[in-house]
Amino acid sequence: MSDQASRATMRDVAALAGVSIKTVSRVVNTEPGVADAVRARVQEAVDRLDYRHHLGASNLRRGGGRSGLIGALLQDVSNSFSAALLRSLEDAARDRGTAILSASLDEEPDRERSLVHDLVTRRVDGLVLMPSTDRQDYLASEVRAGLPVVFVDREPRGVAADSVTVENFEGAQMGVEHLLAQGHRRIACLTDLAEIYTARDRRDGYVAAFRARGIRPDDQLSVLGLRGPAAAEAAVTHLLDLAKPPTAIFAGRNDLTQGAVRALQRRGLSQSVAIVGFDDFPLADLVTPALTVVRQDVGRIGRLTADLLMARLDGDTSPPQRVVVEPTLVVRGSGEIPPA
Repeated sequence: MSDQASRATMRDVAALAGVSIKTVSRVVNTEPGVADAVRARVQEAVDRLDYRHHLGASNLRRGGGRSGLIGALLQDVSNSFSAALLRSLEDAARDRGTAILSASLDEEPDRERSLVHDLVTRRVDGLVLMPSTDRQDYLASEVRAGLPVVFVDREPRGVAADSVTVENFEGAQMGVEHLLAQGHRRIACLTDLAEIYTARDRRDGYVAAFRARGIRPDDQLSVLGLRGPAAAEAAVTHLLDLAKPPTAIFAGRNDLTQGAVRALQRRGLSQSVAIVGFDDFPLADLVTPALTVVRQDVGRIGRLTADLLMARLDGDTSPPQRVVVEPTLVVRGSGEIPPA
């Protein structure tokens, strides 16, 4: 007989404890109305039989079709930003006895549609989405049917839904303005794929900081479409070989910052070329010099996202909310190096 077939049932627990199946159900679902002595007897039977409660089936029976699951589709759960965001969502979900199903999208639209379909067919109660697609019209029927969806980091297009985003344009402008204030004019700009609007906003913020001072940035110093730290390291290495290399770098994502730091370290230029990164990450304060960053409050973003989703699950039918979080500049040393 298989392990699955030999597992104890609620009926087995009831028989051993000498109570009704309904009483066992109340105990394992932590419902009121059971005397302490009876509850202890049922719990003893549960422990002796190694009974495992089928939470999903219970939720579907008593929760109006609820599965007790929330889907979280982020770009890369190995990235420190996505990982910290996921942790915030998990903490909020755990308080409600809800589990998170998460996956990485890797900026692949087809992967996004496929994973959304998989989660919807598994009857998740809600969805948190950091989209790869240009438009999310494909979700319109699910939203109309009552599926709560909260977009994070990127605003929805083609569907009305809640969102929690950061002021990417202003954050990038603030970071580049900080470098300009140190006297830098040859500032390199490293950004992700141009079709990602957060990357476009950060690139636009870079340009705006120059224009506010009546200066035109050198297009030769802007590198777009960088995917990951290795690409950023190669790009910075190339820029440093120019006849007139950059004296400072603005990196538009935390993994691009990491690649840029490696390139500077290999060339022995960590103390000579300034750098400001968008997004903080673990150990950023431990490199030499410590990294100046435009920090997103990921914990707050996660809490706000969870609050919106939980409110929808609790019946909130108000119009979709657009929540925008202001980033902050964290000065640590790397962004304060003057031009050589």
